Amino acid sequence: MKTKKISENIYEIEKLERMKVPVRVYSSPKVFERIKEDKTLEQIKNVAELPGIINYAIVLPDAHQGYGFPIGGVAAFDLEKGVISPGGVGYDINCGVRLLKTNLTRKDIRGKENLILEEVYKNIPSGVGAGSSFKLKEKELKEILKNGVKFLIEKGYGEKDDFKFIEEEGCIQNANPDKVSQRARRRGIGQLGTLGAGNHFLDFQEIEEIFDKKTANAFGLKKGQIAILIHCGSRGLGHQIASDYIQLMEKEYGSKNLPDRELINAPIKSKLGKDYFSAMNCAANFAFANRQIITYNLRDTMKKIFPNIKVEIVYDICHNIAKIEEYKINGEKKLVCVHRKGATRSFGAGRKEIPEKYKKVGQPVLIPGSMGTASYVLVGTKKAEKLTFGSTVHGAGRLKSRMSALKEFKGEKIKKDLSSKNIFIKAGSWKSIAEESPEAYKDIDEVVRIVDEEGLSKKVAKLKPIIVIMG
Repeated sequence: MKTKKISENIYEIEKLERMKVPVRVYSSPKVFERIKEDKTLEQIKNVAELPGIINYAIVLPDAHQGYGFPIGGVAAFDLEKGVISPGGVGYDINCGVRLLKTNLTRKDIRGKENLILEEVYKNIPSGVGAGSSFKLKEKELKEILKNGVKFLIEKGYGEKDDFKFIEEEGCIQNANPDKVSQRARRRGIGQLGTLGAGNHFLDFQEIEEIFDKKTANAFGLKKGQIAILIHCGSRGLGHQIASDYIQLMEKEYGSKNLPDRELINAPIKSKLGKDYFSAMNCAANFAFANRQIITYNLRDTMKKIFPNIKVEIVYDICHNIAKIEEYKINGEKKLVCVHRKGATRSFGAGRKEIPEKYKKVGQPVLIPGSMGTASYVLVGTKKAEKLTFGSTVHGAGRLKSRMSALKEFKGEKIKKDLSSKNIFIKAGSWKSIAEESPEAYKDIDEVVRIVDEEGLSKKVAKLKPIIVIMG
């Protein structure tokens, strides 16, 4: 596949054959060589063939092969001519990250790491099919699917201002629980407040370095502070919604005219397209609620160890989502449907969607590492709104599949290596640790350097892991 280098960190695949738009790849030469090792570029070229796509099909430096769209792929579609595709959102709808800040320092938790690890692991279920002690009735589940975090706060599961620091205030509109199948609801009803498996985690981290003091102050972050990252999504409910609508779209529209059947889709303005969008929003609200119940249980657990602890939300962001957002297209403001598959929103200062407290600096962007590697807090930019439909990376991005990682790495050795670095870890199995080995991922420092240099998001703080709980 012919690519040309536009600048040091930007490559382009020209518009050819059935492609409606060119492909833009944001990557350093070093990372680009790794991206070329799987089907990422083939997948994004296929995305560029979809009806109604606008400007570019976009690949970010954390990209790797996914289902339909590559993970780390972004595309925006015209609302009249465009399509919506479950493969452009992903099975784990609103898999996302929540950052919590505390009034603790490294000194406060030294010597208590194992106690924290065991107590949090005990009170926040993780693993495949893990069930929750948080029991819901069908009527309450429907309220959560429609109203997200706000319903939980009204019921006492959070502090009154929590919702202000969540993307879409923890409640995406146009969410109709009637568009969610009974099977999907059944899979989700017992999983609220659980991490799940795979790369989902809960990390205690120390803020190691501040790059932008003004923005860090706006976010309430300072060097030496203990922060907590929660990474999880919509569990079985979101997975089932994706499965249901992939089948419905294939039955309604077929896939014979598609470059890849995994890009099955429906016109945005069609009944089926609207139904999927509504069901997807329900799953997104469920994921926000999932991270809210985890936060509630975490606060309760930590107060038993540190009675005077404060745990506040810095921000909570989606990774896998399709959203209707406004951008300038050819000089005119226009609403478009932006698919972010393993990508994070990165809005600059002044956007109406940003919490009032952050409007002068831009939204927080949260980029998690993997067990032994750093995580980053960045800030969104106006440049990202112009270049990538307000999008940036969501993590380092995998280098090796989970199967390859299992063959190459041993969980016991990884735990021993992390222990030598004073990183305390607990997981459901050795397999989970091996699959998420730091060596299975790209270099997070390099990935963050690229988006910082290109202005897709700017560095604010670097965090190092101390206590890691894996799904």
